[in-house]
Amino acid sequence: MSSLEEALRSKLSELLGSKLAEALEKYGELVLEDVEIEVDELELVLHPGAIVPALKPPVEVRPLKLIETKFEKPKMEWTGRVVEVKLGATKSEGGTRDRVHIVGGETVPAFYMFAEPMPHPPVVAMDVFDMKIRLPKAIKVHFEDVMDDPAEWAKRCVEKFGAEMINLHLISTDPYIKDTPPSEAAKTVEEVLQAVKVPLCVGGSGDPVKDVEVFKKVADVAEGERIVINSLNLDMKLDDIGPHLKDKDCVVIAFTPMDLDKARELNRKLYDYLPKERIMMDTNIAGIGYGIEYGFTVMERARLAALMGDKELQHPIVAGVTNAWAAREAWIKMDPYWGPKEIRGPIWEAITGLVALLAGADYFMMMHPFSIKTLKEIIDYLSK
Repeated sequence: MSSLEEALRSKLSELLGSKLAEALEKYGELVLEDVEIEVDELELVLHPGAIVPALKPPVEVRPLKLIETKFEKPKMEWTGRVVEVKLGATKSEGGTRDRVHIVGGETVPAFYMFAEPMPHPPVVAMDVFDMKIRLPKAIKVHFEDVMDDPAEWAKRCVEKFGAEMINLHLISTDPYIKDTPPSEAAKTVEEVLQAVKVPLCVGGSGDPVKDVEVFKKVADVAEGERIVINSLNLDMKLDDIGPHLKDKDCVVIAFTPMDLDKARELNRKLYDYLPKERIMMDTNIAGIGYGIEYGFTVMERARLAALMGDKELQHPIVAGVTNAWAAREAWIKMDPYWGPKEIRGPIWEAITGLVALLAGADYFMMMHPFSIKTLKEIIDYLSK
């Protein structure tokens, strides 16, 4: 073999060894497939230094403690303040209630406890109807024996389930249901006022004409109790009901359907008759799966606008959380994957309430005892 052949052979061996070493280092192993080598004699010499041992995985170092850091409060400037509204009147105030509730007064968003403490905790009230209505079984099981008597229904809510307030809905006054006259509806209000001593909220049927007459009578018989009228809206003759309520010691809920422009418009019109301290606002909240994201967005926008100085929106917010039961999924029988309806329904209502709570709601209308208990526990936990 000539010296040239030896040099070429040496160079080829060196190059091949180098390439094999690089491949082994990169991939850990080599597999030759479909390779044909035609030689008289093949000798592979792998020097020990050319074989790269498999790399050991890095040792995982687990942290022994949390990283310490300093909490710095976000820099925020809120120039507005939600007005405070008093619900109910005790004997010393001219009423007969055993307690009063104050809602509103916020100067920061809901539960910004790192900035300022909450001036007043939200109030959770229980719904009562002036006639027997169809209710999901999960709710009806708690009230079925008193649903024909709104006074006894209210007592059940207060004495057994610890209701802070009662929302009495006079749905029988609806012209298309029973068309109960205003005088009879007012008598029902009197009976409930005598049966329980917590503050009272009185709702109508939703008929804009009939409700005006009903609310006039209700305000007359409940004079001095500082009840809440639920609710006034833009479809009503505000120039009729407004002057009547002006000299009555009551609070009103201004209801508008998820529209802040209409909310401002309604509040402006009510200012002609009522001071701001007697107005709460309901921007409407839907249940889970039925538009809750829209309700949350409008409610949150209203509160943030109020804190940024929008005087027409600086009112406590009402949330009709019972609307959660309008979702069929809250009460119908479904695949076992979704859980039993007896539990699913109350959770549906409780989570709807939680959504409204985080958006800034001050006053809650609810029905199921478990849902109410859950929301109260959440409020208590977040407040601390």
